[in-house]
Amino acid sequence: MFGDIPLSFESLRFLLHSPIALVLTLFQIWMLVDAIRRREWIWAVFIAIGWIVTTFIYFFLVYRAAPSATQGFEFPGAQDRRRIKELQAQIHHLDKAHHYYQLGDIYFQKGKLADAEKCYRSALEREPDDINTRAHLGQCLLRLNRLAEARPLLAAVVKENPKHEYGYSMMALAETLSALKETDAAIELWKQVTTAHSYARAKVQLAGLYLEKGQRDLALAEVKEVLEDDLHAPAFQRKRDRVWVRRAKSLRRKI
Repeated sequence: MFGDIPLSFESLRFLLHSPIALVLTLFQIWMLVDAIRRREWIWAVFIAIGWIVTTFIYFFLVYRAAPSATQGFEFPGAQDRRRIKELQAQIHHLDKAHHYYQLGDIYFQKGKLADAEKCYRSALEREPDDINTRAHLGQCLLRLNRLAEARPLLAAVVKENPKHEYGYSMMALAETLSALKETDAAIELWKQVTTAHSYARAKVQLAGLYLEKGQRDLALAEVKEVLEDDLHAPAFQRKRDRVWVRRAKSLRRKI
């Protein structure tokens, strides 16, 4: 539609007097915006140049195939707000540990750490041995800078399952030990993480500790790996790791 109808006063009059054309144009705009949001650039180009058939193909193959949470237009945070209300209602009626845990995770992601802590503790009152809740409470306390409380929780989780959540619990414990100035113990944990995973978060922090100890060659090796990996990483990973890549570049200037 965009390619078929020039954007002019006459074309606007045509759209206003042709309900079908107006509906198709609005539909095409809707799908174009959706394609851009999903970073489906090739689809976006074909939709924008006016191929209405392509627009319908996109609707059925991409838009309809996506999870329902990503469909349509939604104000930022609307999904979280709905899920919070759902979980609060479930807690009120059922009082189950996993509902508190899930609500705690939402608050954690939103940066509402005090609320997250309350939810995690409520979950532990109902299921004291749940490893996921203990791990997430430990991470929450770490970010609240309550290191003495975070350490035993995270240490117990890592002892029980060193691979818990793909090494994220071990990274949290390593960060806790680093903040407590237990550098050697933190380095050993970071080395375990980097042996099993290629997380930029782990490599950069390990490099920082090496640099503190004057081990410049080891620090440089970690930094180089981060920067080389970033060159070949997919877009979503580069976006996720950009803060660590910036830190890696900063460390490289100090070495």
